[in-house]
Order: sequence, then structure tokens, then C-alpha cells
Amino acid sequence: MPGTARRPTLAAVASAAGVSVATVSKVLNGREDVAPGTRARVQELLRAHDYGGRVSGLHRHPTIELTFRGRIGSYSAEIIQGVAGAAADLGAAVAISVKARDDHSSHLTATQWARDLAADGRRAVIAVTDELGPREITALARMQLPLVVIDPMTMPSPKVVSVGSTNFRGGRAAAMHLVELGHRRIGFLGGTAAAECNQARLQGFKAALEAAGLPVPEEYVHAAGDFMYENGFEGAPLLLDLPSRPTAIFAASDELARGVIEAARARGISVPRDLSVVGFDDTEIARLASPPLTTVRQPLQDMGAVAIRTALRLAVGERIDSDHVELATELVVRDSTSAPST
Repeated sequence: MPGTARRPTLAAVASAAGVSVATVSKVLNGREDVAPGTRARVQELLRAHDYGGRVSGLHRHPTIELTFRGRIGSYSAEIIQGVAGAAADLGAAVAISVKARDDHSSHLTATQWARDLAADGRRAVIAVTDELGPREITALARMQLPLVVIDPMTMPSPKVVSVGSTNFRGGRAAAMHLVELGHRRIGFLGGTAAAECNQARLQGFKAALEAAGLPVPEEYVHAAGDFMYENGFEGAPLLLDLPSRPTAIFAASDELARGVIEAARARGISVPRDLSVVGFDDTEIARLASPPLTTVRQPLQDMGAVAIRTALRLAVGERIDSDHVELATELVVRDSTSAPST
């Protein structure tokens, strides 16, 4: 019957061309490390096998769905910049969608969501700090839409590819910096308590203090509920209003740290004279803060670029070396930290 013939696989095209599947994938991705003659032969066979619909849609301008949950903040903006920049270099397009924080799809809506993505020509999905449920992951798999998660809220199963940073090492570096400045009363203000990144930063923080022989009182550790500015402003009093308040606070994001600084300012507490503050992310907020924020830089734009490159490779059936990639963090010292005044 017309229209029922199955499209040939990449393996069939590779066999006919006398090359590997990886070489065919490189041609589909527009990679330059393929000899011109080989490239021409593979492209001709793709056309001859009527692979054109998939090739033209994927090779010339594939569209990747980039989805967020909750408000777009400074962190998300850095991710978008990284994904968009890499997409432009790769000749891909990016469609951005934002779900409400409390929007958790039912089986029916998850299935319809995945079907709509496929119908709209999406070739893969990148979810940012979005804890997609089993229904959504299953629905994407059924529609053959690869999924890559950036900075997952919980560590996904090995079937889900993810990209993150060395959060534990970053938390440890932040605490070590404050210890080396001479601080002995150091607090931690996290975001979402159960988030994988939050837990890793907290554990790195605790490891550094314990190695320095410093206590970590329970009242010095709090979760603000999310990583946004308003959470930092509202959560900071839990630390700032203690009878023996910390002389330094490590906040688990730049936005939280900015909230801490404003809450301190409202109480007449000067940063860094009376209180040192360290953030995490190194977004534009850190550079424009007053004072400029000492923070742990995670390479958000690079994480976005790695995610879209990985998504495109998965979309053409390439195998990848690891289901989780971690990029290195780095402490960036600015003016929001100094030795304690007392």
C-alpha cells in the first residue's frame, strides 16, 4: 500500500555507502571531519533511499524543544544563551516553552504533549532543572524524541541523559574561601531542599567546614524553597536574626545571594564589612550586584551548548559515551567577601 514502506535505517544507508553508521551521522550533523567524496556518496545514497524528509528536516534546520518549569531567571537566561549560540553554529532552531511550577502532566496530557512536539517537528527535548515524571519520559520515548536534562532536580535513571556541573566541589570551594578569610560562623541558605544540586552544594559546604574543624549548627542551615531573589530576601532573616548570627553566608544561587544582601542592607548590616556573602552560578546578577558578588561559577552557557549538541547526536541515532556529563566549577572572588570584622 502506498505510504506504508518503512524508511531505511542509518545502518542500511551506511552499509550501502561502505562506511560506518557514525560517518553517516556525521554527515547528517554537518560535521566537517568527513572527506568530501565520502560526504557526497553518503548524501546521494540518502536521497536515493528516500531519506530526504528526515535529513532535510534534521540536517538543515532541526528544531529542539527547550523547556523550563517556573519563572525564567538569570540562571535560565544563561542556559538559553548557551543553547541558542550553539544552535546557531549547528544550523538548528530552538523553541522555548515554560511550564507552571505546579503543572504536572497526567498520562493523557503527557502523551498529547509528546505527540504535539513530534507533530510540530521537534527532534529532541532539553529540559532545564525540570523533574519530568515517568509518564512524560515514557511519552517522549514512544515518540522517539530524545531527552537531555540540564542540572536535574533529581538524578535521573541511566536511560535519561543529563548535563550538570561539579556542585559538590563548588560548595566546598565556597566554604573553604570563607574559612581561609577567617570566618568561623558560616551559614548556608539553599534553594529547593530536595534538589540534587542543592544537596551536593550543601554536602560540599559541610565537608569543608568539618575538615577545618568547624561546627555546622542546625540553625545555620536553611532551605529557602527555591533559588530566586525573593526566596533569598525572605529566607535570609532565618540566619540574620539569630542571636549569634553568621559572619558569612553561602547561598546556593546568585539570586539567593542578592536576596541575602538586600535583607542584610535592610537591617543595617554592611556587606562585606559585617557579613560576607558567596553565591553560586556566576550569572549577570553576580557581576552587576552591589557589591559585585563572590560566587562559584558553573559554566551555564557551556552546559547549554553541550546539551544541544548531545540532543542532536541522539536525534540521529548516535551513541554517546556517558549518560551524565559534569563540567567543572570555579570560584570567582569579587567584593562581597572579606575577613570578618570581629
